[in-house]
Amino acid sequence: MILAGDIGGTKCNLGLFDLQQEKLVRIADKRFATSEYPGLAEIVLEFLRENDSKISAASFGVAGAVVNNAVHPANIPWFVDGAAMAKLLGLGRLRLLNDLEATGYGIGVLGPTELVTIHIGIPEPRATKVVIAAGTGLGEAVLYWDGKQHLAMPTEGGHADFAPHTLQQVELWRYIKAREPYVSNELILSGRGFQTIHEFLDPSVKHAGFDDPSKDPAPGITQRGLSGECPVCASTVDLWVEIYGSEAGNLAVRSVARGGIYVAGGIAVKILPKLKDGRFAARVKDKEKMAEFLAKIPIQVVLNEECPLLGAAYVAWKGL
Repeated sequence: MILAGDIGGTKCNLGLFDLQQEKLVRIADKRFATSEYPGLAEIVLEFLRENDSKISAASFGVAGAVVNNAVHPANIPWFVDGAAMAKLLGLGRLRLLNDLEATGYGIGVLGPTELVTIHIGIPEPRATKVVIAAGTGLGEAVLYWDGKQHLAMPTEGGHADFAPHTLQQVELWRYIKAREPYVSNELILSGRGFQTIHEFLDPSVKHAGFDDPSKDPAPGITQRGLSGECPVCASTVDLWVEIYGSEAGNLAVRSVARGGIYVAGGIAVKILPKLKDGRFAARVKDKEKMAEFLAKIPIQVVLNEECPLLGAAYVAWKGL
């Protein structure tokens, strides 16, 4: 039995997978609230108590920079040690992955109905691809062809500096810089970025949860933005999508990603109509001397939010 996990700042998804006719078949799964546990070990042990199985391999995708098979997750006060987790499970080896690295491998096992194309482009199946995913944080990864398959290379691009693209975005940078020591991509392209942009656009308009740190105002902002109920919310979502598309284009330019851009993460699914209206794709290609090149790159949105979990299971199965 294979144990896999997707470990994020808000939730931890664990799953048990069996190998049947050369396919991974999920036997059990459960979602845990990350903040309710002191570490990954406690979540794993609880899950295994509920699902008594002999584990033969395991892998976890974790939101953070994995170094020597260990990681301090970016948005969780934990330390995850792959060797210690392997010992806990009685395994000779346990692989820790960056969560976007896991997402990259998961994309390779998704079915056609689990992806939606928002820009057709010209497919180049063996060329480099990129994955970008906004959620609690912002993750980015590169998929490169090794001659036989695409392998995932993690990055920490979400923590790179935000590059304003318009005069309005310059003012947004100034607004955030006055309040934060750094202006990273993740400060904007994550759930918390919606309130920041909303307050930048019109600080006089307030909604429930804005002044309560225990509540997340992002779902309300995106819902009102999609419905048009609140003009400031609508403008907030539009600006957020434009910045998201611009950063996806930056990632594609830096890696010459002719094979495609994959937009993953929970936010993408929730604001899919805005990603499909052309605004995102237009900002992807709006680069100096690169518009024609970028216009040829297919862009797809990952509909299956469990893609990182599937990718972690695949890595454990293949021993990558």
